[in-house]
Amino acid sequence: MPRRWLAAALALAAGSARGGELPDPFPQAGAAYLVALGDEPPIWGRAPDAPRLPASLTKLMTALLALEERGADADADAWETVSARAAAETGSRAGLRRGEAITRADAITATLVASANDACLALAEHVGGSVATFVERMNRRALALGLTGTHFENPCGHDAPGHRSTARDLLVLARAALAAPGFRRIVAEERATVRTRAGRTIALRTHNVLLGRLPGASGVKSGYTEGAGQCVVALARRGDVEVLVVLLGAPDRWWAAAALLEAGFAEARRRG
Repeated sequence: MPRRWLAAALALAAGSARGGELPDPFPQAGAAYLVALGDEPPIWGRAPDAPRLPASLTKLMTALLALEERGADADADAWETVSARAAAETGSRAGLRRGEAITRADAITATLVASANDACLALAEHVGGSVATFVERMNRRALALGLTGTHFENPCGHDAPGHRSTARDLLVLARAALAAPGFRRIVAEERATVRTRAGRTIALRTHNVLLGRLPGASGVKSGYTEGAGQCVVALARRGDVEVLVVLLGAPDRWWAAAALLEAGFAEARRRG
């Protein structure tokens, strides 16, 4: 399997690198991308500061805020009732019903594992008190993290005027989320189960096709909308080496992300 991914990396690298502040050896990977080793600055990239629709990569910020509040609030896992608005959310869903209650922990799990918009909106409503207030908190946190190319208009990643981020900002955001308690464990799950207060069980399955297929793959989040195209933040670890990839507007995000991860590991081996 790794040889197939590496072959894809070589195919992506066809063509000359373009000028800019970072080498761009993979011009066919996507409209924008970054590859970083561990906590180091990116080693390769394309259009890292170009504003783009981030699709469900937006949920990285939603989950980060929810996890931070959950860690500081002993009552954060109290049952939360699903509103009519949350239950009616479109796109990827867990299938939550109006009036049901789930814990915040389960809402976070559904948001990250299944990219569930109904769980995501329920989180925003309960953590922020209202969706509008939560979005204000998202933007304040973005400024605090130095995400100058990012502005959120909604918590789940729907295309909207002014809703934007950049590959560089999403790399910073992903690293902040990976440092939050419990985040790494959740995004590495291929399957999960959440339960409502009434006892209804909801089975979830990850959208990340690299998990269980690419050696060392352990997250993080995918996204797609008509405006954003195929997007992913992908993470893999082998031994002491960790590679993080941000990929936006990709023709084929899974092959491209896998190829970029393999290329990152090959570069780490070359550096010794």
